[in-house]
Amino acid sequence: MSDRLEDDIPQLVALPEVPRQGAEAPAPPRWRLADLLFFLAFASVWLLLAPLVSYMGYAALRPIMGWQVRTAALPENAFFAVVIQTIYYVPLLAYVYFLIVVHYQQSFWAGLKWGGLSLTRAARCFMGGIALALFTLVTLVLLPDQQSFPLEQLLTSRSAVYLLGGFAVLIAPFMEELIFRGVLFAFFEHLVGLRFAVLSTALLFGGLHVPEYWGAWHHAALILLVGVVFSLARGLTGSLAPSVILHFAYNTTLMTGLFIGIGKSGS
Repeated sequence: MSDRLEDDIPQLVALPEVPRQGAEAPAPPRWRLADLLFFLAFASVWLLLAPLVSYMGYAALRPIMGWQVRTAALPENAFFAVVIQTIYYVPLLAYVYFLIVVHYQQSFWAGLKWGGLSLTRAARCFMGGIALALFTLVTLVLLPDQQSFPLEQLLTSRSAVYLLGGFAVLIAPFMEELIFRGVLFAFFEHLVGLRFAVLSTALLFGGLHVPEYWGAWHHAALILLVGVVFSLARGLTGSLAPSVILHFAYNTTLMTGLFIGIGKSGS
């Protein structure tokens, strides 16, 4: 059986433009094991340091800004959660840009294998994300979790829901896909193989979200399934764009449902 999954289905993403006669196509990045280890080390260490930097910044600015939220209450504060994520994502995005553009001498989008995407195919990906979100919602209605989970503790007000929803729609889809289906997928595919890249990035994606859904194992299992779909989209098309659009549509549908529920409850 061929290791190229994209041969099994119609291609969803337009092929990159063919270079003109006499022009040389840029060589693909030579993803090396050492670079993967450096990236994992940076991402892991900064994942631990970002909350520390956020707490230190809050402690330093609190007297100046007159903030009233106690430090002990920050883990349940939606604004603070967004700040931590932002502090984590910005240096990581800069690292990825340096890795691709400076280290591998590629254009940023070509290095990520973004690929061209027609409007029709983008619409199909968007509808697929909506369908995946609706499947998730129906499954959770039929198989509800018996206890709350940490993410619910942040949804304490209408403003918190809007803030987290905006972040989940506008920032998280691109950044999470950049990390998992962009950088890590490229490394794993080059160093091990396509099937390993699909499976490993789906597992890592699901594992990253386990703390948010700790104790709500139906949610966690569905997130793993969603990660498999996103990774398959990346593997089947050879492009990052479909998984980003799927992720965007998925989060948008979930957040829209949450907003509608908040509006009806009037809370």
